[in-house]
Amino acid sequence: MAAERMVVIGGDAAGMSAASAARRMRGPEELEIIAFERGHFSSYSACGIPYWVSGDVTERDDLIARTPEEHRARAIDLRMRSEVNRIDVAGQRVRVRDLTDGTESWTGFDKLVVATGARPVRPALPGIDAPGVHGVQTLGDGQALLDTLGATGGRRAVVVGAGYIGVEMAEALLKHGFEVTVIHRGDQPMATLDPDMGRLVGAAMRGMGIETVGGTAVSAILTGDDGRVRAVTAGDNEYPADVVVLGMGVQPETGLARAAGLPLGPHGGLLTDLSMRVRGHENIWAGGDCVEVLDLVSGSTRHIALGTHANKHGQIIGANAGGGYATFPGVVGTAVSKVCELEIARTGLREKDAHRAGLQFVTATIESTNSAGYYPGAALMTVKMLAERRTGRLLGVQIVGREGAAKRVDIAAVALTAGMTVERMTSLDLGYAPPFSPVWDPVLVAARKATAKVREAGM
Repeated sequence: MAAERMVVIGGDAAGMSAASAARRMRGPEELEIIAFERGHFSSYSACGIPYWVSGDVTERDDLIARTPEEHRARAIDLRMRSEVNRIDVAGQRVRVRDLTDGTESWTGFDKLVVATGARPVRPALPGIDAPGVHGVQTLGDGQALLDTLGATGGRRAVVVGAGYIGVEMAEALLKHGFEVTVIHRGDQPMATLDPDMGRLVGAAMRGMGIETVGGTAVSAILTGDDGRVRAVTAGDNEYPADVVVLGMGVQPETGLARAAGLPLGPHGGLLTDLSMRVRGHENIWAGGDCVEVLDLVSGSTRHIALGTHANKHGQIIGANAGGGYATFPGVVGTAVSKVCELEIARTGLREKDAHRAGLQFVTATIESTNSAGYYPGAALMTVKMLAERRTGRLLGVQIVGREGAAKRVDIAAVALTAGMTVERMTSLDLGYAPPFSPVWDPVLVAARKATAKVREAGM
């Protein structure tokens, strides 16, 4: 009996996790696995690129979890520089273009995994493709930016966007000795936070010497006589720039899926069931940055591009495609980041998310320290908590502070997943010693205040 064939589109986290998990389930005599990747690298950490650019990670290859050769040694036929440009669902085949010689061919499949990732937002602005303008989506992008930073005589940088990539790249450029200006549409940096918490991030960034320009959109990138970037225009102002880094977020890369008639959600991502199977298609799975996931707090779908989710999706896809059983129940929207010494974290819903979901809620914001106040080096952190008005159910937490602040959000992530109330959270048995926490951990202090607010609101 001939082996079944599983075709994987995309050679990074979700795709190769799926291939590896399926291979552990079934040997090559039972399941042939072919993976197509249009880039030059496989299985690498895109999230680590800002830290490689900054110099915190010294070697590019440290970001590569598994090379194409290592995948092939495990009987996974990974074909690099191979771009799938059409999915024929009815015919169970994909058309592939070899980016080295331009030839095209068809490959049939019994099982298909779509792991096409996300594409960076890159608006059609004048000068957007000028030398000196960089995105940071791939390892090749990171290397190109490092080459520019090393060759540029001027030391003025503009970052467009103040989300996770924007603030991380601002830090990286600061470490290279650049004067950094961050331009963003929102009134405050970090639109993934509520504005009052984003205001704390903006103040801290300015204290580090990073200029932030909010409430405005970039309209053009200006070039000099040599064709290279020389400035960025936003509103009525012009900001000199020797290098520009784009950090305006990403969108699901689902053009291929759309053309094939596969179902997409309101955010443009593929829709799957709990087993990561594409809805309405028995032999097609999808995972990673190209899908929408269920938000366990609001009950709606959302698009979140994170390597943590992509790797889990891949494991679940591989188990199911390999003949086993696994499910992905959803997410609560946990994310952490940093800019220099400032740590930023969020999980669950922001105020506008809760309003959009039709939830009534109370908020509680507290200021505390990362260790006992008398312990040397104790630093401030701010914790904001949202709770449902009548039930007291935890809805979301945001944290901004110094060392030890960000990972505290994991307490809230577990509480959200468990559907805990803020009152129940106040009795959590968390670790305590003066170097690590006050007697009442900041998250629990916020939970106590939120509990009082719920009672005042008429629980």
